[in-house]
Amino acid sequence: MSLPEVSLPQVSLPEESALPHYEQVSPGTGGVAPRSWYAASDAKSLSLNGPWRFRLSATADEHDESFARPGHDTSGWADLTVPGHWVLQGDGAHGSPAYTNTVYPFPVDPPRVPTENPTGDHLRVFDLPADWPASGATVLRFEGVESCARVWLNGEELGEFKGSRLPHEFAVEGLLRTEGNVLAVRVHQWSSGSYLEDQDQWWLPGIFREVTLLHRPDGADADFFVHAAYDHRTAEGTLRVEASAGGRVTVPELGVDVAAGESVTLPVEPWTAETPRLYAGELATPGGEIIPFRAGFRTVVVEDGVLKVNGKRILFRGVNRHEFHPEHGRTVDEETMRHDVLLMKRHNINAVRTSHYPPHPAFLDLCDELGLWVIDECDLETHGFTHEGWNRNPVDDERWTPALLDRAARMVERDKNHASVVIWSLGNECGTGAGLTAMAGLIRDRDPSRPLHYEGDASCADTDVYSRMYADHAEVERIGRYEDEGPEARRRLPFILCEYAHAMGNGPGGLSEYQRLFEKYDRLQGGFVWEWIDHGLAHERYGYAYGGDFGEELHDGNFVCDGLLFPDRTPSPGLVEYKKVIEPVLIEGDGTAGTVRVTNRHDFADLAALAFTWSYEVDGAPVESGPLAVPTLTPGESADVKLPAPPDAPRGAHTQWTVRAALADGTAWADRGHVVAWGQLPVSGRQSVAPANGASPVRDADVIRLGPAVFDARTGELRTVGQVPVAGVRLDVWRAPTDNDNGADWQADRRFGPLWRAAGLHRMRHRLDQVAMESGVLTVRTRVAPAAGQYALATEYRWTADDAGRLTLTVSVTPEGDWTVPLPRLGVRLGLPSSATHARWLGGGPGEAYPDTHAASQIGLWEASVDALQTPYVRPQENGARADVRRVEIGGLRIDGEPEFWFTARRWTSEHLDAAGHRTDLVAGDTVWVNLDHAQHGIGSQSCGPGPLPRYVLDVAPATFAFTFSAAG
Repeated sequence: MSLPEVSLPQVSLPEESALPHYEQVSPGTGGVAPRSWYAASDAKSLSLNGPWRFRLSATADEHDESFARPGHDTSGWADLTVPGHWVLQGDGAHGSPAYTNTVYPFPVDPPRVPTENPTGDHLRVFDLPADWPASGATVLRFEGVESCARVWLNGEELGEFKGSRLPHEFAVEGLLRTEGNVLAVRVHQWSSGSYLEDQDQWWLPGIFREVTLLHRPDGADADFFVHAAYDHRTAEGTLRVEASAGGRVTVPELGVDVAAGESVTLPVEPWTAETPRLYAGELATPGGEIIPFRAGFRTVVVEDGVLKVNGKRILFRGVNRHEFHPEHGRTVDEETMRHDVLLMKRHNINAVRTSHYPPHPAFLDLCDELGLWVIDECDLETHGFTHEGWNRNPVDDERWTPALLDRAARMVERDKNHASVVIWSLGNECGTGAGLTAMAGLIRDRDPSRPLHYEGDASCADTDVYSRMYADHAEVERIGRYEDEGPEARRRLPFILCEYAHAMGNGPGGLSEYQRLFEKYDRLQGGFVWEWIDHGLAHERYGYAYGGDFGEELHDGNFVCDGLLFPDRTPSPGLVEYKKVIEPVLIEGDGTAGTVRVTNRHDFADLAALAFTWSYEVDGAPVESGPLAVPTLTPGESADVKLPAPPDAPRGAHTQWTVRAALADGTAWADRGHVVAWGQLPVSGRQSVAPANGASPVRDADVIRLGPAVFDARTGELRTVGQVPVAGVRLDVWRAPTDNDNGADWQADRRFGPLWRAAGLHRMRHRLDQVAMESGVLTVRTRVAPAAGQYALATEYRWTADDAGRLTLTVSVTPEGDWTVPLPRLGVRLGLPSSATHARWLGGGPGEAYPDTHAASQIGLWEASVDALQTPYVRPQENGARADVRRVEIGGLRIDGEPEFWFTARRWTSEHLDAAGHRTDLVAGDTVWVNLDHAQHGIGSQSCGPGPLPRYVLDVAPATFAFTFSAAG
């Protein structure tokens, strides 16, 4: 059979006639029309993945095509693995990666690119299998090449293409040989297409997705379209499979056997992200090819200003996902994709926005199978033009419209048969213009069954949903109340935060408050955290590299490390927090009344798949537990459930119920017992710790003895508690600023990290004013202040002890002068010997928590090594605090706090942490530094979003807090 060539309009402008193909705005030449992707049929195929020969040139020589001819000598060439990026192979011999967020790493002169244009010639010699059919057609398929490719087979040029993250096929019948086929591909790093792919990621050239030879039998379908709608009123689905060559459609489970193009309506179970019901079918073509497909019946509409699936409002609990692997860049294998989807499901994530391009199609298969809503985004972003006031933006230049339409068509045709894809996105951050309108028209004509998304058009003229990035809580609430300004038509649309809660470094903060707004207002249909994974590239020196680590002239530093996963795919505390915030079952109640309220927050599923248990805990340790009978609640339904009578507990102990909802049986994404949701209900708070009192300080030569402690008589500094050396107990207000503390340069709001430095809080000086012994108390008075300022913290350390071996420090802080900035933290820091390797505490855990990131912090009895207390952010920063701590044991000491406190321990100071650029810069010293904090400043999301909410800002104010030291039990 012969396959049709691409029918989309081509462009040929006089001013471009002399330009090389890689600078022409045409999307390509010689290819066949885009079509749907499927994993396999019974037609023959041959993978051309594996070792290729490779030659890198510094410039793009259009005229030397000799390498594409059979017999070319490649003895001096390198070996390269395809799929793969050449800059990530060869130990630096093939150039280096480069990272920019918005700026183009070349002069902005569309469609021209520099003469210095790294160009990779790829060569693969292959034989056809012995059973390769002699009749029919054959296509050569590329799943993804960055950024422009020109292709030859056996010396004959097939054509060229752009559109890096989209498939391209060439008809090759009549060119194939039984043996010794020579496939040559010339790839240019920079092309006119690069102007459309400024997508906040590493620039990584190469053939990074699969290359496959596909046999197409005579009578095979060039394309097919599975329409599977669902009517929630009748519980019936309607199936119709369009096929260009006709054929028969069978779905054995449903008893369907109809001609292609024929509709059939019958009772079915619908597909949703919570209940991803798929029906396996086959399309038998007239030529005998059997193409498998999976039908998921669902209907997506915007109705009465609400986005609905199968008649119900849905709430996106989503993430933005770039394709990334720390060793292989955007070459991501299916095992890694499955790992990602499983992690998402296990952390209660139900949606993915494919930022900012269609992902590998196998990822969408996994979303169909395991259940995720998908916003499928076109391979389009021209963000760099924002620095030029959008001047010459391709989206608003009709010469580029064919390229935009080509990209839209390739996305829709490839991915149209995926039930998980519920919204098409025109692209990201590319301004506005007629090109986007043309894309919207093309997509609506081809597939009116899915709404359209694009954040960058405030008028929403071409979209069906209103989308924003990084709107703060107040604005989101105004939008939820329909009080937002803007066109009337926009105010009738559902609202999505396509990016929010920038997960860069420590954070994001404020997730709980966003989620409560999403649940309160029907118009607010959730959002997508930016983003899924840190893009740190594995690096021998740095551990993980970010922008600038490869000597880039222009780069955006560690802004590329802004994910909920670390580069090795270890969940960050931010992901653990997000799981708790978006859990689909709400567990709350009054522990003293012995009643728990359970609310089903799913959109579609009841609670039949979950088993509930209770645990009664005394000072963090469970003393009794058992099953809890909870009704099978439908979505939105609540029930009050009685807890059993609590067991006896010692007077003054902290007691609580913990109720968990876990999978009753294993699923495709998690084992039986996987905890989906939990809640803690306090019964009684702990008794306040009485300060040690009764012993009197005694001066002995150059020391002062007080109970179990020894102090320096001149300075009043603590030296030992019992047999434990203690160093440097003093007020501490500094933390190594987080990425969210530092904020972004373009933000007009207060950025606390720079303000703290300008105020000198990283270099506070401690002046000793008095050491006094009186009435059983050792009092040390100091003034803590930065150089160059007239503001300070008058700090009094009041030491008391008793005959039972307890030592209490009461700290009183009084601000002096005109403070104009909040504090990073407020507490004391002390040093313990390096032998203090392990900590055990009663309080929040197991992971770190801060004032606006502690929803996932469970009160319990926890323990960890000092090394395990660290959170390994790619760029080191404040981390590792445990919240709501009642007591901690470390290095032979027990420390009780009044009130509860934050506890941090690390083998380096905050100053060392602040100075480090990479994990490998942190070197353990001879001291374990412990912070006991009365208060912490919030985290927020200001690396690209709003800062902490006002209630989480640590304003300077008088404070008193206490810690009691004793020997660990």
